[in-house]
Amino acid sequence: MATVTRSDIIDAAGRLFAERGYHGTSMRDLGNEVGLLGSSIYSHVNSKAEILTEVIDKGAKLFQASADAALAAPVSAPEKLELLISGHIDVVMDHANEVKTFLYESRFLAADQRAVPLEQRNTYEAAFRSVFVQGAEAGDFKRLDPVITSILTLSILNAIERWFRDDGRLDRGELTQRIVGFTKASLEKE
Repeated sequence: MATVTRSDIIDAAGRLFAERGYHGTSMRDLGNEVGLLGSSIYSHVNSKAEILTEVIDKGAKLFQASADAALAAPVSAPEKLELLISGHIDVVMDHANEVKTFLYESRFLAADQRAVPLEQRNTYEAAFRSVFVQGAEAGDFKRLDPVITSILTLSILNAIERWFRDDGRLDRGELTQRIVGFTKASLEKE
């Protein structure tokens, strides 16, 4: 029998939190998922909230790594926007458990534990805002409120986890191009 690691527990928690929700997952459920007694998990972690924090942090870091790569690319704002959108779609589709937990379960953190995930979300949204501002300043996009534009764009992107499937009528590349086209059309100068 293989030794269960903290990483195994975090991965299993991501799956269960995404499927059942934080409150719908007990430590016993988590133990069953990794082949331990629920109480044995406490030899690896201090609390279920600690596990939730780690799954959320993992999701946030995946999004931020994607944004950092897009922002570092030596390309125009419209091309950076395409990289941001494509990267977001890849994170949503390739890391669905962490993404669902990050998007929907962070509200269950205690008030004193919400500051870091909130800052992570704000930093990620700032990447989109900076590209919208950069594009407007370069004359590539019309000037729109970058906060609202970022929220609208991310709302569209976050919703794809609910309906898009890689084996559906569109592949990821087509989905990316349609969302990029829609977003760019809303930003085009008149």
